[in-house]
Amino acid sequence: MNSKSQLTTVSKFLSLVLRHEPHRIGIALDEAGWTSVDELLRKAAAAGCPFSRATLEEVVANSDKQRFAFSEDGLHIRANQGHSIEIDLDLPVLEPPDILFHGTASRFVESILSSGLERRERHHVHLTQHRQTAVSVGQRYGEPVILRIDAQAMFAEGHEFRCSANGVWLVEAVPTKFIQVEP
Repeated sequence: MNSKSQLTTVSKFLSLVLRHEPHRIGIALDEAGWTSVDELLRKAAAAGCPFSRATLEEVVANSDKQRFAFSEDGLHIRANQGHSIEIDLDLPVLEPPDILFHGTASRFVESILSSGLERRERHHVHLTQHRQTAVSVGQRYGEPVILRIDAQAMFAEGHEFRCSANGVWLVEAVPTKFIQVEP
């Protein structure tokens, strides 16, 4: 078993190369974000970040946010969402729960309430069904503020929702009229 710091290092490395900069180690992602596990392991080692298949499996299985997934045959791997590069995760449009949450820092609330939630450099705005997950996300950026999103009203107006393999709800944007700051 690997130490927590080793697993964190590998997870951060995977986030970098599977979500943002595959070229950094010379791997290619297909249109759905998949890459060969064998090639990833070889190129990671050549780039100075060696890890084993067992370590990779441990990261995928034990990631608290389930950021990564293996293909059914176990030969390929991809990030579940959060890409800054063009990827089509081929996720179907789904009807969301009535309410979803988004965690942010207090310093961003005024801007969000004025212009809505925008995807910015990401492909989607990330939402969650779980208030505590939103708190955790908001804490990464400062004093957390939880935004309550009327997802059912958005869906009724034609906004498309998708849900990634790890349960993160994805939407293009959230207009201000659907956002309420949680007390």
